[in-house]
Amino acid sequence: MSKTETEQNPLSLFEFWPGSIFYTPIVLYWIAMGLKYRDLSIPTAANPRIETGGLCGESKSSILDMAGPVAKDAIAPYAIFESGFGSLERALTAMEQSGLSFPVVVKPDIGCNGTGVKLVHTREQMEDVLPQFPDNVALMVQELIDYPVEAGLFYIRHPDQTQGRITSVTYKEAPVLTGNGRSTIEELIMRDPRMGQVPQLYLPRLAGREKTVLAEGERLPLVFAGNHCKGSVFRDGRADTTPELTARLDAIMKDVPDFYFGRVDVKVPSIEALQRGEDLRIIEINGVGSEAIHIWDRRTTLWEAYRAQFSHYRQTFLIGAANKARGWKTSGAFGMLHSWRKQRRLLASYPMND
Repeated sequence: MSKTETEQNPLSLFEFWPGSIFYTPIVLYWIAMGLKYRDLSIPTAANPRIETGGLCGESKSSILDMAGPVAKDAIAPYAIFESGFGSLERALTAMEQSGLSFPVVVKPDIGCNGTGVKLVHTREQMEDVLPQFPDNVALMVQELIDYPVEAGLFYIRHPDQTQGRITSVTYKEAPVLTGNGRSTIEELIMRDPRMGQVPQLYLPRLAGREKTVLAEGERLPLVFAGNHCKGSVFRDGRADTTPELTARLDAIMKDVPDFYFGRVDVKVPSIEALQRGEDLRIIEINGVGSEAIHIWDRRTTLWEAYRAQFSHYRQTFLIGAANKARGWKTSGAFGMLHSWRKQRRLLASYPMND
């Protein structure tokens, strides 16, 4: 789109609606499907080896740990350690044992929406970051993949199918300020057609730096975590789905036992490499609780967003029901509630993301 179009339509109609409003129809749809299948927790069997199928409360590392040799080769190296007293030594030991070196990404092992994700460049910075987390929480330290393109690939395969498919490709882009030698960071944000409408996503993270004047041409990325609700800009990339990309992702995900539904977050050197299915580096594998995030492209209509949501959640019920018929157990409504409460409690204790 042209600059004029961008300025006229910087946000979609619903892009930053409160979750209680946007997700109400989806909750009602879930309840209706649950009544149809006589089990509200059917989707938790969609990925039966993952806690709640990856709906909530699951460990990120437990999913990555299931990877076979094909999938493991594509996953960015990581290690797990516990927060609290002595966590710096544990983190450094875990890094050494896993062959990791700075810079790295530190994030909670249980979490969502980019909450608590930190980019750590040095040992000294690690020493400052770790006390921000609550004690006795599992943290992941992961290699920083310094590729310029980040994407979310939604993958679905039914248990009776030999081939999976990609239903969504979304590019995640961090907004960047460019200085003019006169304006403060806050002024640049407020002047931007998009960022100026949602400054609450950026200014708290810049506390103490808002009045800094960026030099002419100086660039400042405003967010590191690739999450829409934290300020990243999402762009629909479904047109870049190719047979080569589908075949590569299918080979990887079939090497994660009984994984049938979810989003794979990757980094790649270029869009062309993504189209060829080459050099994919997996950052996370998300289950039933993940979305086809192309809906957050500002050009998406409300109807298109709900159609995508209903279509994907329908698949979780179909896949979950098929797995239940094969003997896998669901979490049950109380199991879902327990995991959701656990995750909610942890999220409230994590520091602000970078």
